[in-house]
Amino acid sequence: MVRLSPLTVHGLLPGINCKKCGEVTCLAFASKLVARTAEVEACTPLFEEEQYAEKRQKLIELITPPVVSVKIGGGERTVVVGGEEVLYRHDLTFYHPCALAIDISDEMDEETVKKRAEWADRLKIERIGKVLTLNLIAVRDVSDDPEKFAKVVSWVRESAGLPLILCSYNPEAIKAALDVCEMDRPLVYAATENNWQEIAPLVKKYNVPVCVSAPDNLTLLKQLAVTLQAYGIKDIVLDPGTFIDNGGLNRTLQNFALLRRAGIEQEEEGVGFPLLGIPAIAWANGEDSVTNAYTEAIVASMLIAKYADILILHSEDVWSLLPVFTLRQNIYSDPRIHPAIDPGIREIGNPTPESPVFVTANFALTYHTIESDLEDGKIDSWILVVDTEGIGIESAVAGRQFSAVKIKEAIDEFDLESKVSHRVMMLSGLASRISGETEEETGWKVIVGPKDSGGLKAMNLKELWEKKAQEE
Repeated sequence: MVRLSPLTVHGLLPGINCKKCGEVTCLAFASKLVARTAEVEACTPLFEEEQYAEKRQKLIELITPPVVSVKIGGGERTVVVGGEEVLYRHDLTFYHPCALAIDISDEMDEETVKKRAEWADRLKIERIGKVLTLNLIAVRDVSDDPEKFAKVVSWVRESAGLPLILCSYNPEAIKAALDVCEMDRPLVYAATENNWQEIAPLVKKYNVPVCVSAPDNLTLLKQLAVTLQAYGIKDIVLDPGTFIDNGGLNRTLQNFALLRRAGIEQEEEGVGFPLLGIPAIAWANGEDSVTNAYTEAIVASMLIAKYADILILHSEDVWSLLPVFTLRQNIYSDPRIHPAIDPGIREIGNPTPESPVFVTANFALTYHTIESDLEDGKIDSWILVVDTEGIGIESAVAGRQFSAVKIKEAIDEFDLESKVSHRVMMLSGLASRISGETEEETGWKVIVGPKDSGGLKAMNLKELWEKKAQEE
């Protein structure tokens, strides 16, 4: 797919600069469409005036990525998956992070269902200033009892606000569940070779997205997707199957990669849809819970790296979920932008004028690591965050984004000297080479700290500061 230019998109807009989209000109709106920071529906004349019908159709076709986006749920917690147009994040970026779902069986009792749903809804892990969460709950029809399945779906809705995946091959169970949560716009899993004729009318009637499943049979998967498209269903997700035994993981990864390549590079009909994997299959091995959770984390991580858009998990162990969350965060960050925080002065705990001062870069990972170590060590302190353009300390020292002059400018700009009674700062050991020039430039005494802020807790910082302050 050739990257769009604002001028190409502008040629298909009304060109009347009416400002109804919130932008001053149509060209400015076109730039936002290309950058994916605006929706085409914001151009109301394009949709309301018949004279623009042809342009509207051409524009929608032009800006629709080769892998279409699918919305699951509604309101603030709507999950959008797909919508990608590159295979590698360094070519552009990935726009919609892989959605992670936790499963709930309809064989669980009410208390267990609600407890697990509440846990999934509340789970939050903070990393580098971002809050990482689960995105969906997958309710599995194990009982093959439509009434029981619908009841469990209602229990989940009462206990959590996450969008749902309705997992059943039984059309009657799917209908019973949709009657309970129709307005929630759940993802129906799954339409198969054997049930699509019953599932398709339900999906169309309730206007919900559907997942097509044909394990390890890409030809059948494509045929089913094309058939549902012809039926008038547009919001489709593909499940090529998840296998982990006897070379199964290799086949799984190959299938995911083949589908994504065919969708983006060849723009092949019937395959340009989000992909769903089920790492929870690891729990069917009959191994102990630790081995299952470990295997699930490995499978989930590999599928995230190979284009999965939705993953269904089972483990509640944070040690198993954390690497999956972390990998997802790393892959689905914009490689063109350094993860940075605003420069300034941060307070850790309850610092006083006598509390130590640490100076660091505004690279998000650097700052949040230091912040976490200081909080963990219960070290009341000040952190002076220098604007290094989001670059880490070692690289910023080499590139002079972190220098004596920059530190002096930050001290003056944020009036650090009015907050503390001493003139002593600590620099990371990674910046030891500029300690001398920093003392000359700022008039402050410099303590060279450890390269890893994890070592701060073991240091007698009060003694260090007092000794340094007394030096001539």
